[in-house]
Amino acid sequence: MSSKVDIIVENVEKIIVGKRDPIEKVIAAMLCGGHVLIEDVPGVGKTQMVSALAMSVDGKFNRIQLTPDIMPSDIVGFSMINPQTRELEYKQGAAMCNFLLADEINRASPKSQSSLLEVMEEHQISLDGQTYDLPAPFMVLATQNPVETYGTYHLPEAQMDRFLMKISMGYPTADEELEIISRSETGTEKRTVEPVMTVRDVADMMKEAAEVIIAPSIKNYIIDIVNATRNSDYVKLGVSPRGSIALMRSSKAYAYVKGRNYVVPDDVKHVMSDVLAHRLMLSPKGKSAFPTNEAAMEQIALTVKAPADGGN
Repeated sequence: MSSKVDIIVENVEKIIVGKRDPIEKVIAAMLCGGHVLIEDVPGVGKTQMVSALAMSVDGKFNRIQLTPDIMPSDIVGFSMINPQTRELEYKQGAAMCNFLLADEINRASPKSQSSLLEVMEEHQISLDGQTYDLPAPFMVLATQNPVETYGTYHLPEAQMDRFLMKISMGYPTADEELEIISRSETGTEKRTVEPVMTVRDVADMMKEAAEVIIAPSIKNYIIDIVNATRNSDYVKLGVSPRGSIALMRSSKAYAYVKGRNYVVPDDVKHVMSDVLAHRLMLSPKGKSAFPTNEAAMEQIALTVKAPADGGN
């Protein structure tokens, strides 16, 4: 693992017990300049993990708890007339930051959800004829509960496609849960961590991750996986070219997280479902055959042969 990445992971693990794989994937997404949707049941540490990551970088961190009455202006800001100068002034919303934690995003109304579209794709806010650039790096870390549907609004495909990855935390193991409750019992559980990186450090890491080498054979492997989703009977709508680019960038960033300056097929396999599954629209046959998009994606990928030479 890259020593810089190791510093961040160890800092996050002061709060989060035993979730190194999700932590590494979120860091990889950060190094791509991408956004992450964390979908899991309540109480497994979704919000704590993204808060700890954001606090580990000495940038601006905003959190917004999304509810049906949240307005787009709460997210992107609004303009108002200054009584003294009688001029229109921009008042910043929650999105004007480096890390935006959108907690329970599926509880926001479709109007508020759509206000995040330009923010996530263009990294800017357009309001009253003016454009305001967001600080760099900028990352949206959203959470949602997939079980409870009362009072929630389904995220449209256009919104889902803006997320580089959709990951799940999963339940802890017995040993990990013992550590969690022991920390709670003794009062040694931490709620905050100190920054260990600056935004300049993150920008340097992003440049280094972008320079990771990916061989033509692995690029073709990515294309074959994507084409398999478009030609599968299990899929109604396959992965778009945006998904191909996302998988390539994520594979390079994950290789960097693992301390390599080149991509191997296992990097692609490891992030494939997180990057592609939420972009699929399953056919009726696919819905009846697989419990989740992730399961369908894994099965489709088995039909594609990985480069035998390790990508050289």
